[in-house]
Amino acid sequence: MATHTIARPAARRRKAEVPVLQISDEDLRIALRQGLDDFMDLRGDLFFAGLIYTLIGIAAVAMTTNMPLLPFFFPVVAGVGLLGPIAAVGFYELARRREARQEVHWFNFLDVRKRPTVDDMGMVAGLLLVIFVAWLIAAGILYALLFGWTTPQSIPQFLALVFTTPRGWALIGVGAVVGVIFGWSVLALSVVSLPMLVDCNVSASEAVSTSWRAAHANKGELFRWGVIVTVLLALGSLPLFVGLAFVLPWLGYSTWHLYTRLVDRSGITPG
Repeated sequence: MATHTIARPAARRRKAEVPVLQISDEDLRIALRQGLDDFMDLRGDLFFAGLIYTLIGIAAVAMTTNMPLLPFFFPVVAGVGLLGPIAAVGFYELARRREARQEVHWFNFLDVRKRPTVDDMGMVAGLLLVIFVAWLIAAGILYALLFGWTTPQSIPQFLALVFTTPRGWALIGVGAVVGVIFGWSVLALSVVSLPMLVDCNVSASEAVSTSWRAAHANKGELFRWGVIVTVLLALGSLPLFVGLAFVLPWLGYSTWHLYTRLVDRSGITPG
């Protein structure tokens, strides 16, 4: 092992690329099952964390149902998935501790603040926020191109415009395509990078590069994973976002286990 000093912690960072692995649909099922096991084992301590995200979702909806922001209602709701990886970082830490057979308590959810890569996590989170804002801008431009800058006078009028007019159908169709592009970008960027930064002492650029390589090597499987995540988030959002208290922790734990199947961790030095 290379020698290093406390004064230069960056010397611990890996220089060689971390190998990425091929996965199958069975790996997706195993990751979901292991994530559910984690949730069932830790639900007593961490259910409150999921409820926090539920309250955030309700607040976002309340804000966007204000008439001037009404056109952003659906983009904001859909954008929950773009910010999900940031919300899941604490669950990665809990899954890591459980995997290592360490004690796990609710306060360990915040232990990511003590990781040597916390600044790198912040960089990746900042990049995800930029993508989220870009998604909202794209959605706003698309709405303006189809409907102009006029604001609907009521929620029923807005829903009628979106669901019963050709321009509304165009908004849904084109918006869905644009959303898939943004969603895939976030998935490819974060599915490995954030769990990896929780797991070991690497730079943000190394983690993002590894994530992109893993996504490129497993396009079909990760596309199916993205569909699973989208469906579960949609189902969790339906009853006033209450279901997110269960769905977000489950997906967070499951993403950790998917990460462990996407990279060869044998040469990784824990952070």
